[in-house]
Amino acid sequence: MRAGLAALGAVAIASSTLAAVAVQTTTAMPAAAAPADKSDWNADAYRGKVEVVPGDGTDGDGRTLTGRVFLDGDRDSSSDRRERGVAGVLVSNGRDVVTTDRQGRYELPVHDNMTVFITQPAGYQVPVDEHNIAQFHYNHLPAGSPELRYGGIEPTGPLPKAVNFPLVQSQATRSGDQDCVIAGDLQPYDKTEVGYARAGAIADLARRNDYASCGALFIGDVVGDDLSLYKDVKELTGRLNGPVRFLPGNHDLDYDAKTPEHSFDTFRARLAPTYYSYDVGRTHVVALNTVRYPCTPDVDNADGQRPNCNDPVNSPSYNGRLDEEQLKWLERDLAKVPSDKLVVVAGHIPLLTFADEGSARHQVDQVREVYELLKGRKAVAVAGHTHSIENMKTGDLFKGWRDIFGIEGLPFPHITAGAISGDWYSGEPTDKGYPVAVGRDGSRPGVLTLEIKGTSFKERFTVTGEKDDVQMQLGVNSPTYRQWYVDRQAWNKNKQGPAPELGDTRVISRADLTGTTWLTTNFWMGSTGSKVKVSVDGGPAREAVRTQRARGEDQLVGPEWSDPHAVARQLVHGGSVADRTMHLWRFELPADLAAGTHRAKVTATDAHGRTFTETLRFTVVEER
Repeated sequence: MRAGLAALGAVAIASSTLAAVAVQTTTAMPAAAAPADKSDWNADAYRGKVEVVPGDGTDGDGRTLTGRVFLDGDRDSSSDRRERGVAGVLVSNGRDVVTTDRQGRYELPVHDNMTVFITQPAGYQVPVDEHNIAQFHYNHLPAGSPELRYGGIEPTGPLPKAVNFPLVQSQATRSGDQDCVIAGDLQPYDKTEVGYARAGAIADLARRNDYASCGALFIGDVVGDDLSLYKDVKELTGRLNGPVRFLPGNHDLDYDAKTPEHSFDTFRARLAPTYYSYDVGRTHVVALNTVRYPCTPDVDNADGQRPNCNDPVNSPSYNGRLDEEQLKWLERDLAKVPSDKLVVVAGHIPLLTFADEGSARHQVDQVREVYELLKGRKAVAVAGHTHSIENMKTGDLFKGWRDIFGIEGLPFPHITAGAISGDWYSGEPTDKGYPVAVGRDGSRPGVLTLEIKGTSFKERFTVTGEKDDVQMQLGVNSPTYRQWYVDRQAWNKNKQGPAPELGDTRVISRADLTGTTWLTTNFWMGSTGSKVKVSVDGGPAREAVRTQRARGEDQLVGPEWSDPHAVARQLVHGGSVADRTMHLWRFELPADLAAGTHRAKVTATDAHGRTFTETLRFTVVEER
C-alpha cells in the first residue's frame, strides 16, 4: 500500500502552534540496548553459502534431489568427509518436508520450479553473506524465468548432483532468551528514500547488539516497486549486527509476470525464498508469503468480495492469500514442530488487521485454516502492509472480521509492526536526515522487537531516532481543533484564499471546555489490558477511555476520534490523516477548570505492567 507522497518543503519540524508539548518524566521500561561494536559481529559472523554440486543431467533419476546438512567445521561452506552430518534437520522443496537422517542426508522430490531450503535448528546458525543475509536455500528453475523487467531467476540448468547445507553450532540460537527484530515496510521508491532509511531505522539498528542471534526479519515491501533497489537494500543490511531474512510484499512483485508462479522470481533470485521457517531457542518462526499476484476471479473472488481480481489480463491486482502448495507446506512444517514451542507467524499482508478490517484483499483469505493448524499452540502473528501499529490481544474483535471471515475473536495475539518508512517517507523533513512520516494511525516510523523468554514474549516498538521509552504522544482535541480539521481538509481539496490556521492547541477557551475537550494519549503499543491515567494539577489520577475497545465494533472515524497531535502535522505538511486508531485514549477535561496554566500528568501502563509517564501543560482562557 502507498499513499500519495507530499513534496518535502524546506520547513522546520512542527512548531509549538502545531504540536502539544509532551515531556517524558519517568519510565519502567529498560533503556535501549548499548551501542554495538560492529567488529565483534564481523569477527564472529559465520559467512558462507549453500554448497551446490553441479550435475550433468545423468546423475540419479532426475526426479529426486539429494544432499546433506553438515557441520562446517572449517567454515569453508564445502562438505568433506571429516565434517559430520546433522540429524533431524527439516528440509523442504516448498511442498514436502523431510527430516535428515543420522548422517545428515535427505531426499526430496523434484519440481521444475522449486526452492529447496532448510529450517535452521536451534543451537545452530546458517551462514550469512557479506550483506548479513541468511543463506539457507537453492532455487531450481532449469530454463530460468520468463522474460521479466528485473531479470528474475537465471537458468539453473540440470538438477545438481547434490545440494548441501552448511551449519555451525551456536550457543546463542540455543538460548531461550531471544530478541527478534521485525522490520516492516522499508519500502524506498528511489535512492533518496534509501538515504532516509539509512539515516533513520538502519542507523538505529546498527547501534544495537541485542538481535545478533535471532536477527532481523524484514516482512515485505522491502522496496517500492523498483526491484533494482535490492542492491541498495543489501548495502543497508550490511550495516546490521545480526542475520537478516526477508519476506515479499506487494511492492516486491515482478509486475510483468503473467502468472503467480513467477511473480516473485526477482525477489527469490536476489533475497530469499517466498516462504520458509527457522528456529531460535524455543521459538519456531514461520515466514509466509501472503501476497498472490495476479489474483484471478476463479481462485480469489468466488465470493464476490475481491472485484479487483476480476480482470488479471488488463487490470492485474493482488490479494491477501496463501496458495495451496504453501498451505500444505505449512501443515507439514508444523506437524514436525513440538507442540510446546512458541510459533511466530510472520507475513506481509496481515492475517487480520484493524486498519483495513472491512477489506477482504488486505487480509488473508485462509485465516481460519491457519488458525486451525495452530489450534492448541502458543502463537503470535506479526505483519506489516498497513503502515500502522496494531497490538491486538487474544479475544479482540472488529466488525469486518466477523462479517468477512466469520471470526468471533482472535485465538492468539496479532501485531502489525509499523513501518520503517512510516507514512511512506511523507511529511516535513527533520534535522536527522529523514521525514517525520507520521502514520495513518498517528504512529511514528520504527521497528518492532519481540523479547522472547522461553515461550513467552513481550513486544517493544522503538521509534526511529528515539530511546525505547518514547512510547506515546499527547494532544488536545477541542471544538476549535475539530472545526479546523473540517475547514483545513476542505481547503486542502480546493485551495482558495488563505489556509485555515489552527493556532496553539494548548490554549483552550472556556467555550472549548463547555463544548467537550479531551486530552488525548496515542499509546502506540497500547492494547486491551493497557491503562492510561491522567492527573490534572496534582489531583487524583483518573482513567482515560480507550476509543476502540475491540469488542466487535466498527471503526470510529473522523475528527472526534482522531489524534490531534498527528493530524496537526499531516493536514499541513501532507501524508495520511490519523482519523482513526485502535490505540487512542481520551480524558475529558473538566468544564470548570480555572483560567490559567495547568499541568496534566499522563501515566500509561501496558499489558505487561510497564509504565510510561509524560506531561502536558496547557492554558485555559475565558475567550480566544
